[in-house]
Amino acid sequence: MEVSTNDQMVEMVSRTFALSIKKLPRSLREAVSLAYLLFRVSDCLEDRPEIDAERKVYLLEIWERVLIGNDPAELFVSRISDLDGGNPEVYVAKQAGSLIKTLEMMPPELGEFIRDRCGKSTLGMARWQRQGPLIDTVDELDDYMHEVAGRVGYLMTDIYTWFYPQLKVRKEEMLPLSRQVGLGLQTVNVIRGLQADRDRGWIFMPLEILESAGINRQQFFEKEFEGQALFALDLLIQKAVEHLKYGLTYIAAFPARLYRVRMANIWPLCFALRTLAISRDNPKVIQEQVKISREDVREIMRITSLFGWSNRWLRGYCSRLNGGGSF
Repeated sequence: MEVSTNDQMVEMVSRTFALSIKKLPRSLREAVSLAYLLFRVSDCLEDRPEIDAERKVYLLEIWERVLIGNDPAELFVSRISDLDGGNPEVYVAKQAGSLIKTLEMMPPELGEFIRDRCGKSTLGMARWQRQGPLIDTVDELDDYMHEVAGRVGYLMTDIYTWFYPQLKVRKEEMLPLSRQVGLGLQTVNVIRGLQADRDRGWIFMPLEILESAGINRQQFFEKEFEGQALFALDLLIQKAVEHLKYGLTYIAAFPARLYRVRMANIWPLCFALRTLAISRDNPKVIQEQVKISREDVREIMRITSLFGWSNRWLRGYCSRLNGGGSF
């Protein structure tokens, strides 16, 4: 598998986020692509079913030391030499040396933002590998999602405000908003991956929500309890929506003249809302991964490209994507 650029690697491991990243101006795109790929290395270690929890912790901790400059990337790559490089995520992980070299060429302050946020997220993943695969409460789910996605939101704000001085004065108000957006997007990922995560031993649906629906973890996946399972699923969907609502306030911070950056943030929000719309009252979500269609993706990109400069229009459009509910 021959891949030469970070842009190509992003396309290998992402269908929809690659669209948003490609929309960004070149210098900003290079920073965001690099940050995305570094986080995907961490994700790869966390997600690989063939790696046991103890080894995942070991690898994640080595990777964190590489990120902050305490260990060489070659050490990390040697420790994952047995993994199948034909898998796109593993392939990216095995390019750690090239990624770190690119990170070292970043302006110091920008590079430090990336090292800090990605390093802390990686250690957070390691902590959760020690803690185990079952989520009991909504607060625990939020804690997990903060480590894997909330910190990503922080980093995106770090990067945007570094590149655009007019945004820097708003950084403190944008940071908590970006965390909420990260939690919302990750909640959608949890919903999309309920069965796949169960297959690798993780159940992210909080027991607290399941018990409010009158079922346990096992029953959630059983046809006999479909009604209760859909009730629990709807609660998780509503949680995702509440997080994603902050996305409109976040996007409003970007003036219309930063059109391409606005689009790069609008598209993930709209894709997520459309995913939630097709997940409501849909028992297939519990048994298999449900994705929005390519036609949906194209239509969202088309119409938001025409009208996404308007915050008022965007709010109405997001409400329609949300099934007409308040947004």
